[in-house]
Amino acid sequence: MTDQTLRAVDPTALGEPKMDGDQSPIPTREELIQRARDLAPKLRERSKKAAELRKLPEETIEDFHRLGFFKVVQPRRYGGYEMDPSIIFDLQLELGRACASSAWVYGVLNVHSWQLALFPREAQDEVWGKNPRTLISSSYMPVAKTEWVDGGVSLSGRWSFSSGCDFCEWAFLGGFVPTEDGEPTDMRTFLVPRSDYEIIDNWFVSGLRGSGSKDVVVDGKFVPHHRMHKFSDGFRQKSPGNETNTSPVYRYPFGQIHVRSVSTPAVGAAFGALDAYVDFMKTKVSQATGGQAKDSFTNSLVAAEAAAVLDREVLTLRRNFTEMLGYLQRGEKIPVERRVCFRNDSARAVKAATEVVEQLFVACGARAAFEDHPINRHFQDVHAIRLHHANGPDGPAANMGGVLFGKQNTDFFI
Repeated sequence: MTDQTLRAVDPTALGEPKMDGDQSPIPTREELIQRARDLAPKLRERSKKAAELRKLPEETIEDFHRLGFFKVVQPRRYGGYEMDPSIIFDLQLELGRACASSAWVYGVLNVHSWQLALFPREAQDEVWGKNPRTLISSSYMPVAKTEWVDGGVSLSGRWSFSSGCDFCEWAFLGGFVPTEDGEPTDMRTFLVPRSDYEIIDNWFVSGLRGSGSKDVVVDGKFVPHHRMHKFSDGFRQKSPGNETNTSPVYRYPFGQIHVRSVSTPAVGAAFGALDAYVDFMKTKVSQATGGQAKDSFTNSLVAAEAAAVLDREVLTLRRNFTEMLGYLQRGEKIPVERRVCFRNDSARAVKAATEVVEQLFVACGARAAFEDHPINRHFQDVHAIRLHHANGPDGPAANMGGVLFGKQNTDFFI
C-alpha cells in the first residue's frame, strides 16, 4: 500500500513534457521520481560519509544537478522546468527514504529557487543570469538588524541553521524592517551574495548531521530594494516576480511551500525506518526466546500500523496540493480557513512520522541502540526534523481550532 502511494503519479502534474531553453526534453514527474528512486541506494551508501562530513558529499549535489532535480521549479527562462512545486515533495519522499539529510537539503534549496521567482526580475537575473546552476541557502529566523539607507537597507546579524550553505553562492536571510512611509512593520527575506556573509562551522549534532546547517554572519552589508521579498506579499499570493513569472505554480502562498519542505523529510525518514524494520525483522531471531521475529503477532501489527499511518499522511498531503492548485488554476484565492488546515496537516505529518519511527525503533529491540543499526539513523534524523519551529504541532492545531470556533487566524505563515 505505501509502495503504491509513493509511485502514484500526482494529479497536480501540469501538462505534457515540453522543451527547455536548450531544446532538451523536460522529464515528466514520473521520470523524475524514478531517477530519485534509482539514486536512493547511492544516497544510503553515502549517508555515513555525509554524517562524518557534517554536510552532503559533493557528488550528491552534483547528482542532483545532473538528474535535473534542481531545475524542477526554476523558471523556464533560466533553463528550469517550471513544474508544480508538489514535485519537490514527491522527490523528498524518495530521497528521504534513503537519507533524510539529502532530502532535507534538496527540498529547502529548491524552495529557495521557487521563492527567487517571486523576487523582482533584476534579482533573478543577478543570481541566475550568468550561472543557472547557482543555489541559495537560507535562515528565515527574524533576527536581522536593519537600518534604512539610500536605495535599501544596511543588514547585520547572525542566523542559525543555514542548511546546505557550503554549496550556495547566495543566502536568504530573515528579519523585520523599520516602518517606512507609514507602512506596518513587515518581515522580509533579504537576498545576500556569498561575498557579504561568513559561514560559521558549528554544526555538531546528533540528527540531520549531513545537512550542514551552519550559522551565517553578516556585518553591515547593503541590500537594495530589489533583493527583498515581503512575507506579506507571499501571504497575499501577489509578489513582484508574478509580473514576470505568470504561471500558477508561482501563486502558491509562500508559507505553504516552505513548511512542506521541512516536514516532508520526516515522512521520507519514516518510510526508510519502515524499510529498515521490515528487513531486520525478516531475519532476526530472538536471543531471549529463540523465536523468529517475523512470526511475532506484535511485530506484524507494528509494521501494518506504520504502513497505514504513513499512507494516510501522504494521501492527505497530496490532496492538499491538488486542492490548492485547483484554486490557482481557476484564478481564485485559497481561502484562509483551508490554508490553516493545510498548515496543520503539514505539522501533523511530522508528529505522525515521529511516532511511527519511535514505535519501529522500540520494536527492533536493544540492537537498535547501536549506531550502525539501519533504523538508528532514521530515529535520530526524524527527531531532529521534529525540532524545527515549523514542525511543532501545537501552534497550528490551536490556530485551526480557533478558526473552527470562529476566531481570527493568528498564523500568517500559511
